Amino acid sequence: MKPSFDNKMDSPKRILIVEDHPIFQMGLVDLIQQEADLQVCGAVEDVSDACQAIDTLKPDLVIVDLSLKQSNGFDLLQCIKTQHRSLPVLVLSMHDEQIHAERCLRSGARGYINKKETSESVITAIRHILAGNIFLSDSMTATILNKFQKSPTKLAGSPLGCLTRRELDVFYLIGRGKTSAEIADRLHLSVKTIGTHKERIKEKLGLKNAAELVRYAVLWVEKEGVKAPLHPQ
Repeated sequence: MKPSFDNKMDSPKRILIVEDHPIFQMGLVDLIQQEADLQVCGAVEDVSDACQAIDTLKPDLVIVDLSLKQSNGFDLLQCIKTQHRSLPVLVLSMHDEQIHAERCLRSGARGYINKKETSESVITAIRHILAGNIFLSDSMTATILNKFQKSPTKLAGSPLGCLTRRELDVFYLIGRGKTSAEIADRLHLSVKTIGTHKERIKEKLGLKNAAELVRYAVLWVEKEGVKAPLHPQ
């Protein structure tokens, strides 16, 4: 027998899922629905639907992937940070935690977990965040604490964590074999601006020339299996 939802005190916590992969979305819904204290109140595939669902469904927590069909998870983080500041968000993504976890926290997320983690870890993360805490893997927590001890005034990320969102877009597209003209067209920027971004990326990553930049970017894309830019325009 399902519990009554009339009494808010006794109601399961309402979870909104923002995930564009149908099979993974279905699996996540089934996983959460098995927990007596949790309830999926909605599942959508992009940021615009998520923003509308937040207004109408009033979730207690949002789970979002970074790569979505028509937009990206960072856009949703920004929307929530601006319009629903008290709403906690858990980022559940395939992307490298060492690169993106800190960036997500700075954007307003309360936790980050990789899709490769176990189902038990996902539930633990949800409950941890609902309790008012921040959730990261043990290794990521240790990484951040070590950085803080070494440089408490500057929490850099991994080597790519020093890149801005736009620089990361450019870096990704370089790794996909795109020319400066193609990148400029994709990001609606001038070729000159792309050149400026490339120079800044090389400087930040300590790369000597364009060949090293291309090699680094290609190896990163291949290693991470990134299929789409995190910040499409």
